[in-house]
Amino acid sequence: MTVAAKQQNNLQIATIYGILVAISAGHFFNDSIQAVVPAMFPILEKTLNLNYSQIGWIAFMVNMTSSVMQPVFGYYADKRSTPFLLPFGMFMTMVGLIGFGLSPNFFVILCSVFFIGIGSAVFHPEGSRVAYMAAGNKRGLAQSIYQVGGNFGQSLAPVFTAFIFVPFGQKGVLSFVMVAMIGIIILSFVSNWYKGQIAVGVKKAKKKVAEVVQKSVHPKLKTAMILLVFIVFARSWYSAGISNFYQFYLIDDYGLSIKQAQIFIFIFMIAGVIGTFLGGPLADRFGKRNIILFSLIGAAPLTLILPYVPLLLVVPLFFLIGFIITSSFSVTVVYAQELMPQKIGMVSGLIVGFAFGMGAIGAVLYGTLADIFSIKFVMIFCSFLPLLGLLTLFLPSDEKVRRLNEEH
Repeated sequence: MTVAAKQQNNLQIATIYGILVAISAGHFFNDSIQAVVPAMFPILEKTLNLNYSQIGWIAFMVNMTSSVMQPVFGYYADKRSTPFLLPFGMFMTMVGLIGFGLSPNFFVILCSVFFIGIGSAVFHPEGSRVAYMAAGNKRGLAQSIYQVGGNFGQSLAPVFTAFIFVPFGQKGVLSFVMVAMIGIIILSFVSNWYKGQIAVGVKKAKKKVAEVVQKSVHPKLKTAMILLVFIVFARSWYSAGISNFYQFYLIDDYGLSIKQAQIFIFIFMIAGVIGTFLGGPLADRFGKRNIILFSLIGAAPLTLILPYVPLLLVVPLFFLIGFIITSSFSVTVVYAQELMPQKIGMVSGLIVGFAFGMGAIGAVLYGTLADIFSIKFVMIFCSFLPLLGLLTLFLPSDEKVRRLNEEH
């Protein structure tokens, strides 16, 4: 089925909350399993004697495969939707999960996280499309509901470390196989609905297919997409530094235990969940570009002082930074979809996938810098990244995006 037929079906007014909750749950299961990988870093460092560079390469493998491949699967889905890629992606993740739990060395771990990453890459573009199809006229809210499931799953990484992997070690990973199986069941239900929507969309859109297919993208919107990817790329580098290495900074510079460090990371992550959920509705009210700008420039003063504050101030700063910087998480996806409404799957994969995958390169760089200099040096470097949010001022306003789409 063509992209035009699918998009005509998406013009529905009603928001289908049941499907949004279901796909959000699938997103939760997918990303909570992916969060197992960084959650295991403190354990693997000790049990397999890994250095920071090797940890960076593990983060690189899972993030690069899960992210860079997303636009590829999204492009394919724009040409021909395959609803049952959703449970298939979860199955691939489950295979990688089993291998990760049984991995005896660094190289087997890399192979295992490759499968986890590919499973995630298969899931995300079609997950974003389902959220778009079920959104009705509340695209910001719908994308927030979808994304908050994933962010909440990611936020549980420090909980997994403290209560599962510290007491049970690497074998504790195998307990997540049941989570993957539940995810497969839920996503099979969503896929059945998705398949029905495609059938309905074919009948509704036959007369308008040629009109939408021939409509090209305005050059200014293409430029805006490139700039948006770079902005998300900068935000991803900051998040990669916090999620993968700040726990080591807390341990080395503040003298915390592994379990104590996870509490701080969890605060940052759970604040991000709240920010993700509220960011969409706020963008519907105040504008998407404004929220994207606020999420980075608003967080910059706080990120700049974070490496220098006493432990007592880390918690409130962490909460505020997590909330503010993640408030544009779902908003950037919706903004990208409105820049290029003819390519929903590809741009969703580009923003959620490729741009975040660049954070994987950051993880390798951070690991190398930490081995050469120190963890504190990495944290100071990260603190300047939100300042790149000033580039948002060069993005077209929401109204201008709509006008350019209508004119071209």
